[in-house]
Amino acid sequence: MPVAVMAEGAGGFRRLLQQCETQELEAPGGIATPLVYGQLLALYLLHNDMNNARYLWKRIPPAIKSANAELGAVWSVGQRIWQRDFPGIYTTISAHEWSETIQPIMEALRDATRKRAFGLVSQAYTSIVADDFAAFVGLPVEEAVKGVLEQGWQADFSTRMVMPKKPGVLEASFNRFIPSSETAPVPPIPNEQQLARLTDYVAFLEN
Repeated sequence: MPVAVMAEGAGGFRRLLQQCETQELEAPGGIATPLVYGQLLALYLLHNDMNNARYLWKRIPPAIKSANAELGAVWSVGQRIWQRDFPGIYTTISAHEWSETIQPIMEALRDATRKRAFGLVSQAYTSIVADDFAAFVGLPVEEAVKGVLEQGWQADFSTRMVMPKKPGVLEASFNRFIPSSETAPVPPIPNEQQLARLTDYVAFLEN
């Protein structure tokens, strides 16, 4: 019986993952339905389990892949994750009109990716160009900056730089902008180099 009910929250998605895995194992002839394959693939991506996601993609019968465009769309998101292309993850998720059984997983994946990106930036940088930061977290610049100010980060409108709050370090000030009289941050790395450097840092953390 296909999984049709979505459960909210991490625990609910974990249970759904287990249900999908069981249904694939118990499927007649070892071939599950497109619904089960789609949810299972999306859930592996949500849990950042790229090994199981790749193995699943390889064993899905080609006929099912070709007849179900949404499966290919889910895997396109997986490819962006595999490439550590954070901006690409958001745009690929937004580009597809997901079914009601996949959409909640994709929304959770987008939010989890954004949270992970915030954490990585806070570890990798003392300052980053606001536009690059916004692309990395998949938000408009104003919204991205407002969000981090609420978390105790700092920003400078004149240089369009964001200064992350280091994990576990308490800041003396909260929700403030750096006055222009203070020492200016180190000149920014060119945009493409900056995103590439952050991607390399992600790879370093995961190895």
